[in-house]
Amino acid sequence: MSSTRGSASPPPLAEICQGFLAHLAAEKGFSAATLSAYENDLRLFAGHLAGRGVSLEEPETVTKEHVRGFLAELHRRGLKKSSVARKLSALRSFFRFLLRQRLVESDPVRGLSNPKQEKRHPRALNVDQAIGLMEAKLPPDPEGLRDLALAELLYGSGLRVSEAVGLDVNDLDTSSGVARVTGKGSKERLAPLSDAARTRLDRYLAQRHAFVTDPLERALFLGRQGKRLNRRQAARIVEHLASLAGLPQHVHPHMLRHSFATHMLEAGADLRDIQELLGHERISTTQRYTHLNLQQIMAVYDKAHPRASSDEKKPREKEK
Repeated sequence: MSSTRGSASPPPLAEICQGFLAHLAAEKGFSAATLSAYENDLRLFAGHLAGRGVSLEEPETVTKEHVRGFLAELHRRGLKKSSVARKLSALRSFFRFLLRQRLVESDPVRGLSNPKQEKRHPRALNVDQAIGLMEAKLPPDPEGLRDLALAELLYGSGLRVSEAVGLDVNDLDTSSGVARVTGKGSKERLAPLSDAARTRLDRYLAQRHAFVTDPLERALFLGRQGKRLNRRQAARIVEHLASLAGLPQHVHPHMLRHSFATHMLEAGADLRDIQELLGHERISTTQRYTHLNLQQIMAVYDKAHPRASSDEKKPREKEK
């Protein structure tokens, strides 16, 4: 019996699939990681179809039964419901693209709903744990200054780890207290910087030259080789800080983002304000995206976030 497991040398993806992925990259601005996930999902589906004598080179031959069989096989293999839902979402996008291109006359995914997800609540640190991690004792050398500045950005501004390590030096304006962040879908937003983050970023920037091997490198956070810090390195930094703070649980960068949102809510911030600060497109599928101006975001942030002010407070420059 054929399986959806790929061989050591997977066959080339159908040309029509390559066109779809190119569309996502050019028109939707999807990240390399998202494109890779979509490609893997299409390869898995293509492998399933191949065992049934069907090819994505002829997408009009794919039926709803083929899609149902694919989902059933994923279930038998024990994939999480969230993983199954993502693969179904990839197929849904793929066949909608084919419909728009008039390459198929019907959508075999239409009418198939995502598996019901288990309700999961994001894990967050309490305020004392978060502050303890931010105050972890590190030597005041370039690496220590970098690590604390990174942690302050993740928690103090609620950034995704990919957003934090993706920052360039010129994306920061510590005097005004904002960072220009590129989020999902290449969407830009201005994220407020806590006073603690501004102080620590300034200290790190004064020592950043210790990492520089290429004067043209503009990445904000650099590793020992002078290259942009990656997500895995950032995760190790957060784990190390949590260990130094004596936290009894595994702490990853996204937990700091969850903690940011949780603590803002606990302090009374409006959910829509937090939505804007986090760069979410919508609060839920039934709510419209809410636009807030920068001045309102700053006011909410300064009032609600526990790290918005510090003993080393800098006056925030007024907008001209």
